[in-house]
This record gives sequence, C-alpha cells and structure tokens, in this order.
Amino acid sequence: MNNSKAVIGIDTSNYTTSVAIMTLEGKMIANLKQPLPVKAGERGLRQSDAVFFHTVNIPTLMSKAREYLSELEIVAVGVSERPRNVEGSYMPCFLVGVSVAESMAAALKVPLYRFSHQCGHIMAALYSSARYDLLESPFAAFHISGGTTELVRAEIAECGFAVELVGETSDLNAGQIIDRVGVYMGLPFPSGAHIERLALENDKKIPHRRISRSGMNVNFSGVENLAKKLYDDTADKPLVSAFVLDYVGRAIMEMSAAFEEKYGRSAFVYAGGVMSNSIIKKMLSERFDASFAVPELSADNAVGVAALALRSAKNKKYGH
Repeated sequence: MNNSKAVIGIDTSNYTTSVAIMTLEGKMIANLKQPLPVKAGERGLRQSDAVFFHTVNIPTLMSKAREYLSELEIVAVGVSERPRNVEGSYMPCFLVGVSVAESMAAALKVPLYRFSHQCGHIMAALYSSARYDLLESPFAAFHISGGTTELVRAEIAECGFAVELVGETSDLNAGQIIDRVGVYMGLPFPSGAHIERLALENDKKIPHRRISRSGMNVNFSGVENLAKKLYDDTADKPLVSAFVLDYVGRAIMEMSAAFEEKYGRSAFVYAGGVMSNSIIKKMLSERFDASFAVPELSADNAVGVAALALRSAKNKKYGH
C-alpha cells in the first residue's frame, strides 16, 4: 500500500456537494462535485431541500473517493462550516458537510479544520492562479456568486482568512441577477453558462446604463428590471445576455477602481461562480492586476477548503 499523506476537504454549499483530496505536496488528485437539482423554472432551493440532497449526494461522492483514499493516509480533514467569517453567518446546508467531516476526523483520529465557504473560494482562486505571493500581506479579494457579492481586504489567518468587508451589493447579488434574467428568458437554472454562450453570439450594440454605485457598494436590482424590459421589447436573448454581463462586469470594474482610489494600486483575486465568465474576466484583466480560478474552481468546490486544511496541517504538525 502506498502511504502517501493527503488531506480531504468537504463543502456542502447551497447548490453543490463537493469533496476534494490533495497531497501534502499540494497536488490536487480529486475534485469531486455533484450539483443539487433545481426544478425547471425555479430560481433556487429551500434550505430543507438542500440539506436533503446533500445527504443523498455525500455517500455517492465518498464512494467515488474510495479509489483515491485506499492509496492514501489522510492526515487532516477540512470543511466549510458557514458562508462567511462573520458572527451570525449560518446556513443549514453546511451542517451536512460538518457532520461528515467530524465523523471522518474522529474515525481517523486526525485534526479537523473548519473554514468558511468564502475562505474556500478565495483559497481556490489563489491555488488555481498560483498567487501564493499574495499571502505575504493583505490583498483585495472579490467573492461574487449567486449568494454573495463582496469585496474584502483579506489576510491569511488560522481561520483561513481574516477579512474586512469594504464593498458589497446593497440588494441583489450579481449571480442572482444573471440567474433571474436567465430564468425569465426560459433558460435553465443556474443560468450563468447559458447567458455567457448567448452573450458571445450577440452582434448588436449593447445598451449602456450607468452603474448604480456609492463608493465601493453597488446596486443590482435596477438592472434586472431593465433586462426584463429589454427582453420584452426585443425577445433577443443574445442582446439581453450581453447587456446583463456588460453591466455586471462594469460594476465590478468600478468597485475595483474605487478600491484602488482608497488603498492604492492593488492585485485583485476574483473568486466565486460568476468569475468563471470569460466576458467579465476579459474586462477585468484588461484593466487590473487580476487573478482568477480556472472555471472548475470558480464554481463551488472543496479544493480551496482542502488547500486551507493542508496549510493548517503543515503549520501545526509538519512545521512548514
């Protein structure tokens, strides 16, 4: 039997069950994910449904992980236990992952490290883009998804990252806008990949609307109404898709520019499912020192949690 050492990460977010395995050398050897089913026409899941589907998915993913685990010695377990590193941050769906992680760590007699889902996203982006140099001092990080639109100053810490919230949405999240407009046009949920594909087909001039922003905070609810009206008037899915992504991209650009106005020239880490969008990534890369996760690590995953657990295990047990 090969006694190579490794860590395992578990994440049970609102829309994906995830398990990841990483060697102590930092090599990702498994990134297993199972989306939670959302009925056609629906724009999300109730927490009770998410908990149920995670409970169904976890045994399947762990069975897939067996082919890797049989050849490894697991020395630590990492898990996302809440959405963000702030007091009161809580979602029932994460309890499924915590229950499995606690049981696994107890059975294997190894340490269990707990992080937030947001910290996992940030670390996944750093791991994917090989920007570990940013851990040497506080850096700017975006977490942009269906459930979060935040700009933080992040600094590596025992809990994953200590974050200072400096910018956010005052109403709907960027991913919510994309999904709501997509479902309105008859697209499946989540709609991000479908919106991107349609937007790339657009050959018409995109209507320009001023971003609703105050400092580093933005407002997205207005663009939902504008996009729906544009679709009602034109029935042009590519144009509406391009309009939505252009607005979201420019909003993130303005938040980034406002950050640099306050804190000076900065490197930005853009994490979360929305940041897998090629159109928005191109807009940001042309203007800022921008780092992104590869698409499979932009969407919900457990790789960032595994990487954080690896760092904690090394610091505490291996002295690295």
